[in-house]
Amino acid sequence: MKTILGPALFLAQYMGDKAPFDTLENLARWASALGYKALQLPTDVRLFDLELAAQSQTYCDDIAGMLAGHGLQVSELSTHLQGQLLAVHPAYDVLFDGFAPPALRGNAPARTAWAENQLHCAAIASRRLGLRAHVTFSGALAWPYLYPWPQRPAGLVETAFAELARRWRPVLDAFDDAGVDLCYELHPGEDLHDGVTFEHFLEAVDHHPRANILYDPSHFLLQQLDYLAFIDIYHRRIKAFHVKDAEFRPTGRQGVYGGFSDWRERAGRFRSLGDGQIDFKAIFSKMAQYDFPGWAVLEWECALKHPEDGAAEGAEFIRRHIIRVSERAFDDFAGGQVQTAQIAQILGLD
Repeated sequence: MKTILGPALFLAQYMGDKAPFDTLENLARWASALGYKALQLPTDVRLFDLELAAQSQTYCDDIAGMLAGHGLQVSELSTHLQGQLLAVHPAYDVLFDGFAPPALRGNAPARTAWAENQLHCAAIASRRLGLRAHVTFSGALAWPYLYPWPQRPAGLVETAFAELARRWRPVLDAFDDAGVDLCYELHPGEDLHDGVTFEHFLEAVDHHPRANILYDPSHFLLQQLDYLAFIDIYHRRIKAFHVKDAEFRPTGRQGVYGGFSDWRERAGRFRSLGDGQIDFKAIFSKMAQYDFPGWAVLEWECALKHPEDGAAEGAEFIRRHIIRVSERAFDDFAGGQVQTAQIAQILGLD
């Protein structure tokens, strides 16, 4: 049995232009002082040069050494934006173009090729850093047709998932070669956003052993999905964990879809840890029960609380919820071992 590692912090929401949020080392010093033990790194060149990391073991060693000097390590690398760009429906083409390097904007095929190369680099960089998991988005081809009106033509969903699998299969193979699990954050806006869609994808990639899940209960609460039963069903594929809170308070005027309201006014919204409705005691218990091998990583997103307060409170929140698993059964008080002959005697089989 393994005890969950943590607390760790995802840096995507904390990058900025002013200290201590302007460089990886400054962020490391700040996060360490708050009590974090690892950082989940967005592969943004301002913090981590993914292409250089794929080419240079020295660069990876230098990053790891610098973090170790602050009592930190890398939990996972993140390619959420690159994963998104591997599959973009034309309806979102303009909005997602900003995720690509300026030279590639307006050129969808070049943008897709760049995203695929980035993902291959992430596999190599993860191996160089000695990581066991990587986190990303799936991208989306079918998402605009989520609600079945107008009626979807027969085969649309199947075709979309077949194409998504075609694009991801070489990347999954690259992660397999690197010995790293590829974990999709199941997220609205992505074709992989719940258990059913993950199963569609898993079937399309022939149940690839590296196709796994980044578990984030906040997205499930906002969909009104049973986030605890999800762990029971998919725990063998859960290889990464975002600790993020949320609340869902429907009214007579809005529910799951939110009525195009901003985040402050939505019935479902993300909250800082402890301010929402998610039962993290039960989640951490299930993670301990199923021997989750990875990091508990804070992803802070809240429309109300200041991010620095969220980070400071989040480290202690995660620390309090991590269950140090027992090395023996609670009722093994005698520590004795029953021999085969004794078992036969107990059962009257002599």
